[in-house]
Amino acid sequence: MEINAREVDCHVGGRVRERREALGISQGGIARQLGLTFSQIQKYEKGSNRIGAGRLFMLSQALGVPVQYFFEGLVAEPPVLVSDNPDKSGGDSREMTELGAAYRSIDDDAIRQSVLDLVRSIPKPQPPAIRPRLVSGS
Repeated sequence: MEINAREVDCHVGGRVRERREALGISQGGIARQLGLTFSQIQKYEKGSNRIGAGRLFMLSQALGVPVQYFFEGLVAEPPVLVSDNPDKSGGDSREMTELGAAYRSIDDDAIRQSVLDLVRSIPKPQPPAIRPRLVSGS
């Protein structure tokens, strides 16, 4: 899957917004910590303004996450768009968005790994087994 710079900017901005909201910090609050205006934070979160490396580092410090947090899921999982239509996996995309946000809000690495292990351990539906018919000899 090819990804362009705009999609990266939107993904990183979305991750900034998710983390900020998970911590209960307003756009104005984070802007004051960084010496910016709330509208600049808003532009970062929408992906309309690109976040430079130095500013991204400052955001990671202010939000208490490593810089790579903002890029998690970028290539491995395409962004989930909110829609009223169920996706191919049978889940509602709003549920997928909520599940992803809840998972990313878990600060403890061991707990996050346990949740991931739990989800992976849920058996996938298997097609019914085909049993050969026994034919009695004539």
